[in-house]
Amino acid sequence: MTGLGGVEVAEGHRSGFACFVGRPNVGKSTLTNALVGQKVVITSDKPQTTRTVVRGIVHRPDGQLVLVDTPGLHRPRTLLGERLNDLVMTTWAEVDVVAVCFPSDEKIGPGDRFLVEELAKVRRTTKIAVATKTDLVDHERLAEHLLDIAALGHETGTDWQEIVPVSSVSGDQIDLLAGLLVGLMPEGPPLYPDGDLTDAPEEILAAELIREAALDGVRDELPHSIAVVVDEMGLREGRPEDKPLLDIHASVYVERDSQKGIMIGKKGARLRKVGTDARKQIEALLGTPVYLDLHVKIAKDWQRDPRQLRKLGF
Repeated sequence: MTGLGGVEVAEGHRSGFACFVGRPNVGKSTLTNALVGQKVVITSDKPQTTRTVVRGIVHRPDGQLVLVDTPGLHRPRTLLGERLNDLVMTTWAEVDVVAVCFPSDEKIGPGDRFLVEELAKVRRTTKIAVATKTDLVDHERLAEHLLDIAALGHETGTDWQEIVPVSSVSGDQIDLLAGLLVGLMPEGPPLYPDGDLTDAPEEILAAELIREAALDGVRDELPHSIAVVVDEMGLREGRPEDKPLLDIHASVYVERDSQKGIMIGKKGARLRKVGTDARKQIEALLGTPVYLDLHVKIAKDWQRDPRQLRKLGF
């Protein structure tokens, strides 16, 4: 079998798309990063962190797995919420496997049932269940959790191809899950060149890492109101080749004046910390020194305004 650029690929090589879904904050992004082996999607203890569909790419001798990260499905309260849900439903129908994440340290609730009932409407896609965060529970609780997942599948008419317990933190069964997902993919050559870890443009990755830093430590009223747009990004001219510097100018948008104050902090301290944390993460991901220039701007009630949503990339 011949793959990208005429490279020979082993017979039986598989490649395809898998998607992790679940209620907000069940460990989908952490799991994607654990499988890829490097941070490609942002993680936060705030729900609704994921907004863009970032793909992580897992390369194995027997196959290539392209992971599609989607926002958590939830009952929408704003136009942004509706658009995020539409994005989830479209993705489910287009991938080869949907893996539903159920955190082991939480009981299965109405949100999980709502999600699995919606997923049951997507007939052709293969479905597996993943019990995440197994490092947080004992064997007895995990066994009970796995039985609950099986029961939910039975009650909703969802045929789980597999139920797999994993821990992204300890790495337990991550490799097993990767092998299992590859085994469910169709036979075919790799879809991306070896070494690629994501197909998200660098501007998107930088914006996401800035937003992750901005989310860290903010109070409950702010997370949903933060959006980040990279206005300009490019290598600084006139620098020697062995000493490149990447200039990034970005805007952090909030919805109200009072939020702007929170974001900037006393004498600009908070914004400086956001800039420092984000710069380190961007440098680690792109492998280039970065000069990061951040400005906080107000986009009044942007989550409910179609024009503003378009401007901010939703």
